[in-house]
Amino acid sequence: MDNKKWDLAALASVPLIMTLGNSMLIPILPQIAKALGISSLMGSMLITVYAVTAILMIPIAGYLSDRFGRKKVIIPSLIITVLGSGISAGAAWLLGGSAAYIVILAGRLLQGIGAAGAFPIVIPLVGDMFSEDEKVSKSLGVIETSNTFGKVLSPILGAFLGSFIWFLPFLAIPVLCAVSLLLVIFLVKSPEHEKTQQSIREFLGTTKDVLQEKGRWLYAIFAIGGIAMFGIFGVQFYLSETLESAYGLTGIVKGLVLAIPLAALCLASYLTGKFTGHKKGLMKWTGFAGMALLTGSLVIIGFSEQIYFVIGFMTAGSIGIGLVLPSMDTLLTEGVEEEQRGTITSLYSSMRFIGVSLGPPVVSLLLGANHWVLFLTLAAVAAAGALLTLLAVKPEESEGEDGTGEVKRVQFKPPAGAAKNLVRK
Repeated sequence: MDNKKWDLAALASVPLIMTLGNSMLIPILPQIAKALGISSLMGSMLITVYAVTAILMIPIAGYLSDRFGRKKVIIPSLIITVLGSGISAGAAWLLGGSAAYIVILAGRLLQGIGAAGAFPIVIPLVGDMFSEDEKVSKSLGVIETSNTFGKVLSPILGAFLGSFIWFLPFLAIPVLCAVSLLLVIFLVKSPEHEKTQQSIREFLGTTKDVLQEKGRWLYAIFAIGGIAMFGIFGVQFYLSETLESAYGLTGIVKGLVLAIPLAALCLASYLTGKFTGHKKGLMKWTGFAGMALLTGSLVIIGFSEQIYFVIGFMTAGSIGIGLVLPSMDTLLTEGVEEEQRGTITSLYSSMRFIGVSLGPPVVSLLLGANHWVLFLTLAAVAAAGALLTLLAVKPEESEGEDGTGEVKRVQFKPPAGAAKNLVRK
């Protein structure tokens, strides 16, 4: 792992920058709405259009990474992200009103296309880089920690830049994306990877076979990832709106408050990846404990609107999410053979982006309702995730020398006549 530390550091920059490029806008959404003369719901669409576009494009990026290689997909995707964020930045700086809003949305759409081939492809690439399960687990813990650290830094940096002028965060995003692009180009060495030159029909057929064979636990992990991200972005949107409208907090102070639960999530993600190792049974129960903690925290928050109460228990809930995400990442990555890893993990990433896209608009619509109704709804969704983790995530275990259960990887079986298309890079 030590000889790949620079590769891992460069790859960790991708989720960090991608998260900053999206979450950094959350604390300034009220400012954007005021500056452009749009509603709160229209403002939330700046997050949603990015995520929805990524949802649609991620499976395609996953297939392309399986066929042509991970790095060959990540680099063009980062270039597209730089272009899209540059368009949004230019519109925010030079235009105004509805014209600026429309062009910013277009740039965010292009940015979402680029994001689809960036962070989601990092997960299978890390799986390709290491053969030992424990190194994969620790490395994915680093990647997930980088992702969550981006969420910690986002409200602080977004609010800080927005305190000078509302569109400054838009200007920072393409610069940050360009830095990540350069790091990947010069520091990441592509590992030996089996590429498949399947046709689209063969690709769909083998993907269908994998999903039919292991669909129960795969679908469960997909849903759990989406639920976790729905919780993060939903509550962050709630806190952003409430801190400004009810408590008058803006700028760096608001960003620091928003970062409290996210810092707990970041630390929990790192420790989970570090200590679960290759123990797949432990990963399942760690994920269940995390979803149960999130559910309980959301139920308790429903009893009081007092901001210290909300932040305190949301911090506990964020620790729960930090237990869930690295566990599900590793179970999925190590449970699927390399030849299908990009495709299957891309479906998982799509579900996570669905959670990102639904969180802000759902909470925006529920803000006018009773406080209890809002958090009971969020708690019900989290409870569904806990039940899925308990009942549907059942890693097939084989007894190792130390008695530790290991996930049996899904065996890749190409359709008749397709085996000859498998080539070594």
